[in-house]
Amino acid sequence: MSFFKDIPSVAYEGPETSNDFAYRHYDPDAQVAGRRMEDHLRFAVAYWHSFAWEGGDPFGGRTFDRPWFGSTMDHARTKADVAFEMFRILGQPFFCFHDADARPEVESYAENTKNLEAITDYIGGKMEETGTRLLWGTANLFSHRRFMSGASTNPDPDVFAYAAATIKANMDATRKLNGENYVLWGGREGYETLLNTDLGREADQMARMLSMVVDYKHKTGFKGTILVEPKPQEPTKHQYDYDVAACYAFLKRYGLEDEVKLNIEQGHAILAGHTFEHEVALAMSLGVFGSIDMNRNDYQSGWDTDQFPNNVPEVAMVYYEILKAGGFQTGGTNFDSKLRRQSLDPEDLILAHVGAMDVCAQGLKAAAAMLEDGSLEAARRERYAGWDSDRGKKLMSSSLEEITEMVLSEDLQPEPRSGRQERLENLVNRFVQKA
Repeated sequence: MSFFKDIPSVAYEGPETSNDFAYRHYDPDAQVAGRRMEDHLRFAVAYWHSFAWEGGDPFGGRTFDRPWFGSTMDHARTKADVAFEMFRILGQPFFCFHDADARPEVESYAENTKNLEAITDYIGGKMEETGTRLLWGTANLFSHRRFMSGASTNPDPDVFAYAAATIKANMDATRKLNGENYVLWGGREGYETLLNTDLGREADQMARMLSMVVDYKHKTGFKGTILVEPKPQEPTKHQYDYDVAACYAFLKRYGLEDEVKLNIEQGHAILAGHTFEHEVALAMSLGVFGSIDMNRNDYQSGWDTDQFPNNVPEVAMVYYEILKAGGFQTGGTNFDSKLRRQSLDPEDLILAHVGAMDVCAQGLKAAAAMLEDGSLEAARRERYAGWDSDRGKKLMSSSLEEITEMVLSEDLQPEPRSGRQERLENLVNRFVQKA
């Protein structure tokens, strides 16, 4: 079957094109900051939102009518056929998936694993045909009712055991498909009320699961990166992996900060009350940056709406932080984004990705130009220049008594200096407008 009948392969045609099915800014082979644009951005399509989401919301059921919706392996193979057809049309290099996105969900762990192994082989054949690679795999440990009280943090040890076995199966699948990362997405690793929660016990359980994942990575020779995804508020009221700072504190507490990196999502950053660039920059500064999910929220809804990116200045600053730190290693740009439930047509799915890829490409070009220009970094260095002086360095090694003596002897009365925020915002916009 051809779900995307008569939709052409999308190619770069430049900013002036009026062709909807063309890239205006994403030119895979264009050189940006010494690398191909494709190698900088490392785009990935999310299997779940693109092919498994049915268009429901809290007030209504499914709106999409897809020929692969169903509970058999034939449906799973049809879904894979359609997915790789879309990958070919878009020409993007990677995809990501949960186990439950790709195979039917049944009650038996053994049958789920058998189906996962079968669809892994089928997807592997598709990957060989198209050259599409796996950015990361992960396990769905949140949708089934058995995980209503968490997976690794569940009060029932049998649920912990089921989750551990499920992770093993998915790590095996990811390794077989040469995945470049494995993600732990703690959708329900948190609590709703302290009345029935033992915080210390649940933290220890979560750390034990993550430690077993790291051990299994080394036992099996998996070369990819283990990633944890910060996620606030939803669906659990108090998430243990709330943001980058919370995740780093957890990793540091249990001695895992050198083994595990973070997959940072724009929508989750917003829910945590941060900007996307803040979360990326903080992860970089702590040495735990791994990969990103590029999706935005509706700022008025207060929920994770997973919309495709459309704000070039926001995106530019994220890629600025990534480029400044040397770019992606094993990570990339995954579109954890879904269509609006009224966007029913096959063309909508293609065009959503085309627009998102162009927004990211334009942001990347602006980021690279800002770095090459150097004005932003020069302004930052100037603001902290005093700390690079002998006086500043001495303060960092002095005692309170010594500093107090200096302040008194000099009758020190420092005057505030402008942070020049508006000037710097204007500078960023200049580069965005040129990109």
